[in-house]
Amino acid sequence: MNPYYIYALKDPRATPATPFYIGKGTGVRAWEHTLNIDSTRKGHRIAEIVSSGYEVLTTVLADDLTEHQALKLESELISAFGTEATGGSLTNSVVPAGSSKKIRKGLVVPSGVVEKAQIGLELLKSSILELAQANSDGILNSDASKVLGLQSDYLGGSKDYLAWSVLGILMREGKMVRVEPRKHKATVK
Repeated sequence: MNPYYIYALKDPRATPATPFYIGKGTGVRAWEHTLNIDSTRKGHRIAEIVSSGYEVLTTVLADDLTEHQALKLESELISAFGTEATGGSLTNSVVPAGSSKKIRKGLVVPSGVVEKAQIGLELLKSSILELAQANSDGILNSDASKVLGLQSDYLGGSKDYLAWSVLGILMREGKMVRVEPRKHKATVK
């Protein structure tokens, strides 16, 4: 049996109750959000619902999934509903990076592609951060590229640009620091 499932947190103040968060989980993950309300947009929505005298509805949408199946379905559902940041209804913290940057005139951006990319980026960041946390003396960009299968086999000489980009984002977020000219260490446990 596969342990993953996809769930929706729904606001019962509307009829029918409307999803405001989509997630993947195992065990009791879907119900933890209402027990430990955080300061995210999702947490603020949960607090609003509770202070209005209602209870958040938690619905398991699909279960008995592999992690890969769960990630794919979660991505598709977040893309379909969209995040509040892109005019959708979900409070998911998938932030459409680049939405404030200039986009080439005439470029077609299909609905949901930004959210999918951001979900993928979150997975890449957590993988690189976990690798760095496991190696207290730090990791090289090439370590992340080779171990995680991020090297390009395209024509050019530099095959590790993707890992450099993700390391740069992690440093900007304060989760990693450069400790030597080429090594990077996690600053969070």
